Amino acid sequence: MEKRKLGQQGLEVAAIGYGCMGLNYAYNSNIGKEAAISLVRNAADRGVTLFDTAEVYGPFTNEEIVGEALAPIRNKVIIATKFGFDIRDGQQVGVNSRPEHIRAVAEASLKRLKIDTIDLLYQHRVDPDVPIEDVAGAVKDLILEGKVKYFGLSEAGAQTIRRAHTIQPVSVLQNEYSLWTRTPEKEIIPTLQELGIGLVAYSPLGRGFLTGKLTAQSAIADDDFRKMLPRFSPEALAANQSLIDLLSAVAAEKKSTPAQVALAWVLAQKPWIVPIPGTTKLHRLEENLGAASVTLSAADLVKIQFALEKIEVVGERYPEAMEKRTGL
Repeated sequence: MEKRKLGQQGLEVAAIGYGCMGLNYAYNSNIGKEAAISLVRNAADRGVTLFDTAEVYGPFTNEEIVGEALAPIRNKVIIATKFGFDIRDGQQVGVNSRPEHIRAVAEASLKRLKIDTIDLLYQHRVDPDVPIEDVAGAVKDLILEGKVKYFGLSEAGAQTIRRAHTIQPVSVLQNEYSLWTRTPEKEIIPTLQELGIGLVAYSPLGRGFLTGKLTAQSAIADDDFRKMLPRFSPEALAANQSLIDLLSAVAAEKKSTPAQVALAWVLAQKPWIVPIPGTTKLHRLEENLGAASVTLSAADLVKIQFALEKIEVVGERYPEAMEKRTGL
């Protein structure tokens, strides 16, 4: 798989990464520790080098799985994790990016991941009560101590990115980005281009919707995170089916799948964008990685863009209370 550079500080990863959250968190898909470890190792065997986790996934247990899975090949992979939430009695109760909390989380993550240095440390969500300069300064200290290599932000607004970048260079912004979540194109992607910051695209398959396997008739379990998302109401799923029709038509021409076209589209937007699809199934992992071999020509991209202009995505990506925590 081709390599892509993220930021200007030396971070380089394979073009498609692996989002580990769903292995045991959020999607009603806990496949068991041994199966999860096996899947992570299969991803590495197939060329994946960027593995994304966070303390809040579980909480805590996802990092343990990732750490154990990657221990035999630690020097060949990039492990990304995140701080930024207040977790009490196993529950996320708010955001917390106070410098002393950042340090405590980093130290705990190092132990759970069984590593000496966190390759990429993100602020998971912006904390409106803590100046971003203080956050960047805290991570800068960890970098100087050798406990962290690269600094990242997640779902931060353009001005927050700029302010953080003046204190400690930001290597990566992680943002939801896909054919049905294109808001980063307005302000975020131009800002990243200007500052030389990479983009890691989470949910590049629209939390599974862009695979074409979810319809208005699909049953979403009550403990599945998507149950609470407006875009996954039966009405929204039905209304957004035109996106799947578009992907299916292109996939037929390319002798690929809708998921592969969706990932290939993300890859084609900029050479410094890396999608991190997640899955709990080996055949889906192989399908996702196959997207790296799907080439969308300039004519293909124009055709897709023309079709997208006629499609209005229905439903907000998060409930209002959650959306307020993004883009600060």
